[in-house]
Amino acid sequence: MNLLHSSDFFPSCSVPVVIEPREPQQAFPEHHHDFYEIVIVEQGAGVHVFNGTPYSLNSGCVCFVRDHDRHLFEQTDGLILTNILFRAPDAFRFVSGIEQFLPSERDGVYPAHWRINQQVLQRVKGLMTLLQQAPTGERPEDIALHESVFMQLVVQLWQGCLARQENDQEGRLHQLLDWLQNHYAEQVEWPELAERFAIPLRTLHRQLKHHTNMTPQRYLTHLRLLQARHMLCHSDSSITDIAFRCGFGDSNHFSTLFKREFTCPPRALRGSG
Repeated sequence: MNLLHSSDFFPSCSVPVVIEPREPQQAFPEHHHDFYEIVIVEQGAGVHVFNGTPYSLNSGCVCFVRDHDRHLFEQTDGLILTNILFRAPDAFRFVSGIEQFLPSERDGVYPAHWRINQQVLQRVKGLMTLLQQAPTGERPEDIALHESVFMQLVVQLWQGCLARQENDQEGRLHQLLDWLQNHYAEQVEWPELAERFAIPLRTLHRQLKHHTNMTPQRYLTHLRLLQARHMLCHSDSSITDIAFRCGFGDSNHFSTLFKREFTCPPRALRGSG
């Protein structure tokens, strides 16, 4: 697994924050780094495998990566994102308390993935532009400018995460996407789900396709297959059991869909089933 070094990205040891656009982000193998990172997804879709667990990416996703986390990108489709690199939450000279606005691990769970709406995303993009344009010199005022703009950016993300709970259509769509990520194995009736999240059914289909580049049912199948692949690699359960646990009613149909998605049968990850 590759280790990315801060010396390859930060222009000097004094610069606290660096902006790294990826237009587009190609598939990238598993790696970790000796710095922290915030990933802002602006367009497209892909899969973020974070500490071995897959998460589906689309516009408005925010990912927080610590220096010991391992992650990779795969199945990218027009994925445009920006990486905000910083040394550590407690490594700043002129601002403090940044960690209060970052996700924190509780009971072994680290909520690394957030969603923000397009209005917040546009404000965050403006702050990222300010960081890119800020001087990268050794003067205290240059370093303080970087740190203060970064603090504004982190606060915007924090407020944006809270704002998605508001009762607007985009916020409800984000709640629906989160629900699918966590309840992929359940029987899904789209009219009932549309009523549950107060989104007209036609709007739900249109917006889900806009956000994910897939029809709703295709996206649900995609989530199920990602989780099935994770279980195949990290559990001793049989292929048939994994198929049923991930929401597939027939293991043969599951194997067909799996091969279509990943170009290899489930058994190839197992050697036996």
